Amino acid sequence: MRRAFIRATAALAAIGLSAKAAAQQAPASAGKGGRVKVVYQLSDGIDQAVRAMGNLRNHLNGAPDTRIVVVAFGYGVDFLVEGAKDSRGNAFEAAVGALASAGVDFRVCRNTLTARKISEQSLLMDAKVVPAGVVEIARLQFDEGYAYIKP
Repeated sequence: MRRAFIRATAALAAIGLSAKAAAQQAPASAGKGGRVKVVYQLSDGIDQAVRAMGNLRNHLNGAPDTRIVVVAFGYGVDFLVEGAKDSRGNAFEAAVGALASAGVDFRVCRNTLTARKISEQSLLMDAKVVPAGVVEIARLQFDEGYAYIKP
């Protein structure tokens, strides 16, 4: 009886170790359906947007199947306004359009637009307005399993 108990315990331990090893090999951020999903927070202005454009391109080059959503609020919406340029005079429109064509979603906080008196019509065509940027980020993380990045 005692040997049977020891064998059963050893078998259960082996099953547990196998399950742990399998769990460690699975990608943690794959979420539902196995696709990695990431939300980028942009809230600090043009300089952060410049860095983010490079990060987004690099992210897609390294992991092209990644589902990426950019949520902009506060001064982070500035790069998504028509005519916005970086400190070197480069417009954001082409870069945003190229990233949107690659599947990146750009979402802008309506609360910010209202507070800063920016009209929705002045946003780039690829920007989608959401009610509240911080709520959108929390929803994506909690409800949809997105990882969070703030460049």
